[in-house]
This record gives sequence, structure tokens and C-alpha cells, in this order.
Amino acid sequence: MDLPQELKERLVAIQARLRHHLEGVRWVRPEGIHITLKFFGNIFDNDIIRISEVVAPLAKETRAVALTGEGVGAFPRLERPRVLWLGLHGDVERLVGLQGTIETKLEECGFRKETRKFSPHLTLGRAKSSKGMIIGVSETVARGESYSAGSFVSEGLTLFRSDLTPQGAVYTALKYFPFAEG
Repeated sequence: MDLPQELKERLVAIQARLRHHLEGVRWVRPEGIHITLKFFGNIFDNDIIRISEVVAPLAKETRAVALTGEGVGAFPRLERPRVLWLGLHGDVERLVGLQGTIETKLEECGFRKETRKFSPHLTLGRAKSSKGMIIGVSETVARGESYSAGSFVSEGLTLFRSDLTPQGAVYTALKYFPFAEG
């Protein structure tokens, strides 16, 4: 799911605040922050057609999703942070249900099912090195400061292609699947 530009600007402000407290972070560029419902890896043109045949009708059956981005956390856990994220609240149960349905339908079409539990979030940064950790996350969370990007409404799903570059991933929108109106 792509995000509104205003939300991305608020996420940049949160990243700027966190820079003062954390070390060892490779920050995600604002244009790369999104909600990942399904990661495919390498796909080809015929895969895009199959994905579209699954996702388009599901999107048409789904109402807009209202979410709020707030609360900093880390994967796999605060004591060993490799990914820094902002949590999502609001229509999360509907989002989790939609993700589960997409995952199941795509598995029926031959796409590998994700084994990890879906945890809705917005990735703000990752550990700089493959073996390193982000320093200062648990202390930052323990301070209890508020990190909120505010509310937003998602009105559809976007299929992105990501190309890895030395500066980080570059995302290109391939298809947009609007949610039901009303």
C-alpha cells in the first residue's frame, strides 16, 4: 500500500527526531516507505498478470482502510533490533484479514506463502550492516516519547517493483488496485 505524501513528510520528521538517539541505522527514503502486504521477490510479466487477476477482485470487495501510524518498535525484537518501524493502528484487523486472503489466494496460484506472521508496520530504517544492530532502540522506547505520524486512509493497493541500488531500493508502481467506493 502506498502512502499519502503528507504522511511521508511526517515520517521524515520522525526519522529526524530518532537520528539524535540511534546509531547504526540506514534510514529508508520517504518515497520507499509503504505497507508491504506481500513480498514476491523476482517476478516476470506473466506473474504480474496472475497477481492482478487475484488482487483486483479482492480490492474491489474492500472498503478504504483508515490507519494511524504511531509507536516505535523493532524486529526481530527490541533487544536485538535490525529493523526499526512505526506501528499501525485503526482498521488493522481488516488489513490483516485482507493480507491473509491475498496470501492464501496467491498461494493457490503457485506463489510461495510467507511463513512469518503478518505484522502491519512502516519501516523507518534498517541496521547498516548485515551482522549489526541498531543501537539505542530499547532506550528510546523506554523514554516513552510519542512518535506519531497521524492518521491516513488507504484507498487501494499498489503493486511495486523494487530495484536495489547502492543508495537503497527504488520502488516503481506497476499496477494500482482501487478499493470499493463508499
